[in-house]
Amino acid sequence: MSVPTEDKYTGKDYPQIWISTDRLLSANSTELILNMLAEDEFILSRVRRFDIKGESIPATINSGPNRGIANNHSERRIIRFGKQEIELTKAVGDFYLELLVKDEAEMNAVFEEVKKVCNEAILPLGFGYTLSIGRYTKYRSTISDN
Repeated sequence: MSVPTEDKYTGKDYPQIWISTDRLLSANSTELILNMLAEDEFILSRVRRFDIKGESIPATINSGPNRGIANNHSERRIIRFGKQEIELTKAVGDFYLELLVKDEAEMNAVFEEVKKVCNEAILPLGFGYTLSIGRYTKYRSTISDN
């Protein structure tokens, strides 16, 4: 499967901005950060996909004497992301923003805007974050996927 040439940036398919928080976030903090990123029209118009990564919060307890019982964890709940409601099934620590940009200047402008939003959303929570640009997830199938 090949990626259309118009979706390529300097030979690298879909560059990503990776936001990694110093701590796992609560559902409220995750919802706040996602919505602050989505409310910024400059960022939203250049993001192809939002991905999140973190520790799983299973629906049922997987081990121990309570195995098979429903896991009534307060952080496993429905959050609102823009106009969508999403079931949050993890304690989030990483965000990946896959970009659709034409050149390095546009990518750097998006990066700076994301940095501003992170400073407003994450730093007031009392801990830091790491921000970088690269390619962190698969974007085409490999031999083992076929």
